[in-house]
Amino acid sequence: MIPVTTFSGQTVAVFGLGLSGLAACRALAAGGANVVAADDSAAGIEAARAAGFPVEDLRSADWSRFAALVLAPGVPLTHPKPHWTVERAKTARVEIIGDVELFCRERARHAADAPFIAITGTNGKSTTTALTAHLLRAAGRDVQIGGNIGTAILALQPPSDERAHVIEMSSYQIELTPSLDPTVGILLNISPDHLDRHGTMAHYAELKARLPASAQRPVIGEDDEECREIIERLRLANRSWVDIVSARERVGHGWYANGTELISRAPWAGILGPFADLAGVGSLRGRHNIQNALAASAAAMILGLAPEEVAAGLRTFPGLAHRMEEIGRAGATLFINDSKATNADSAATALASFERDIYWILGGKPKEGGIGPLVSYFPRVTKAYLIGEATEDFADTLQGKVDFVRCGTLDRAVQEAARDAGTSDAREPVVLLSPACASFDQYRNFEVRGDAFRALVTALPGIVLRGAAAP
Repeated sequence: MIPVTTFSGQTVAVFGLGLSGLAACRALAAGGANVVAADDSAAGIEAARAAGFPVEDLRSADWSRFAALVLAPGVPLTHPKPHWTVERAKTARVEIIGDVELFCRERARHAADAPFIAITGTNGKSTTTALTAHLLRAAGRDVQIGGNIGTAILALQPPSDERAHVIEMSSYQIELTPSLDPTVGILLNISPDHLDRHGTMAHYAELKARLPASAQRPVIGEDDEECREIIERLRLANRSWVDIVSARERVGHGWYANGTELISRAPWAGILGPFADLAGVGSLRGRHNIQNALAASAAAMILGLAPEEVAAGLRTFPGLAHRMEEIGRAGATLFINDSKATNADSAATALASFERDIYWILGGKPKEGGIGPLVSYFPRVTKAYLIGEATEDFADTLQGKVDFVRCGTLDRAVQEAARDAGTSDAREPVVLLSPACASFDQYRNFEVRGDAFRALVTALPGIVLRGAAAP
C-alpha cells in the first residue's frame, strides 16, 4: 500500500467503492486522513462498511469540511452529464481528483525522481504495460505494475528511486490526474472510443494528449492523424520525443520495424539500428504488437536497460491472458484466445495477424457498427462460427463472402472449428476466438468467456498446451 500523507489531518470524500475506491480509502486512512466513503450501489456501501470505513450520504453532507473528492474513474465527470457528486463538489469548490493523482502527489513529496512509466492509447495499452514491466523485471529491476490493469495504483508498493511503477491509464484516469508527471509517458494511438463519456473525438484526443505532454520523455505512436497532431505540438513547443512507426514506408525519423526486426534510432540508448527480432515470439505476433514492442522497448531503454537486455526480455514475454493468447496446438492447428476483442477494431488486429486459414469464432452482444469494418479481412477466413445475440446480424454481413455456421454457444463453436481445422490440409490452420462483441449475453465479462474457451480447448483430444513438451 502507498500511504497518502498529503491529506493528513484533513477529511476526504471517496465516491465509487470498487477496487480502486477502497484502495484509496485504505491509503488515505494509512496516511492520516479522515475518510468518508460513498457509493450509489448497496454493494459498494457494504464493502466500505465491512472494511471499517464510515459511510455517508453525500447528498446531505456538509461539503465545506471536505478537502477533496476522490472520484472513481468510472463515474462521469463531464459527459453525458456530470455525476451529482461532481456538481456538489464544484458548487462547494472542492477539488475533484482520482487515485492516480494521489499517487503523483505522494511521489512528488517523497520520491520525486522515482521511475514512473504511464501508458495510454485506445488499443494496446494493456499489452504494452505488461510488456514494459516484463522487460524491466527480466533485467532485474524492482517493478510495480497496476492502474487500469490488475492492481489499483494505491495498493502497490510506494515509489522509490530503486523501484519503477509501470501504470496503465485510461482516459477517465487521465482526466482526474492534473499533476500527472511521469518519467516516460507512452501514447500508442487514438481512435474513436468512449465518446459517450467524453462528448467529442476532439475532447477524447485532448485528454489522451495530456499524458505525453506532461512526461519528461514522451513516446508517441505516429500511425494515426490525432497522434501526429500531438507530435507536431510537441515540435512547436521545442520538446523532444520518441516516435514509433509500425509501417516502414512511413518512416521519417522514428523507431520502426523491418518485417519482424525492430529498429531503433536512439544513439542515447547506445543503439542506432536493429536491436531485436520478434520472429517466433508468438505472444507478439501482428503489426499492432510491433507498435507495442517498440514503445515498451523505448521506455525500458530510457530507464537505462541495454539493447541486449531488451531483446532478451522480448523473447520471453508470455503475453496477456485473453489477448492473442496462444493456448496450444492439436496437430498443426493453433488455438488463439482473443476474448478481449470486444469490438471490430480489436478483432481487426487479430485477423491481421494471420494471412490465411482462420477458423473464426465470433459473436456475443454486438457493438454499434457490427463487423462491417472487417470486410477486407474476410479473405483470410476459411470459415466462421457464430455465437450469441449477434448471430443473425453477423450472418447477414458474412453471407456470400465467408462460409459460416450458426453455433449458438461457445462449446459447439469450439468443437466444430477444431474438427474443421483438424481435417483441413492447411500448413497451420488457426482456430481464433476474436468475438468483436461484448460478452454480456452469455458471460459476465470477456475474462470469463476467455477462460471458458481455454477450458474447452484444453479438453480437446491431442491438445499440447503452450509451454508443454510435445508427446
